Amino acid sequence: MMGIQAYSVEVVDEDQPRYRIGTVAAMVRLHPQTIRYYESIGLISPRRTRGRMRLYSERDVARLRQIVELTQLGVNLAGVEIILRLREQITSLQAEIERLRAILGAEPSLPSERE
Repeated sequence: MMGIQAYSVEVVDEDQPRYRIGTVAAMVRLHPQTIRYYESIGLISPRRTRGRMRLYSERDVARLRQIVELTQLGVNLAGVEIILRLREQITSLQAEIERLRAILGAEPSLPSERE
C-alpha cells in the first residue's frame, strides 16, 4: 500500500523585501550598478533597511526581468518606463472590471435589442 505524501506550500508575499542587491543582480543577470541606476531614474524602488541597505521583493525582481526583456528588444529606458506604467494601468483596470463583475454577479453579455 502506498502512503500519501503531504507537501507544504509556502505562500510568498510578493512585496516582502528579501533579497540584497548582489543576489538580485545574479538573478536577473545585471550589474549591481545598473540596478542602482534604474533606481535613480525611478524604474525600480527597493525598500531600505534602517542601515540604508537595499532589499528587493519578488515583485521588484519581476519588474527588473521585464526591464531586461524590454531593453533586449531594443526599447530605450524612456519607452520601458511608459510600457511598465501602461502594463500597471491595464492590470489595475482588469482588476476593477473583475470587481465590478463580481458585484453585478453576471458575466458580460451583449445587450438585447429592444423592440
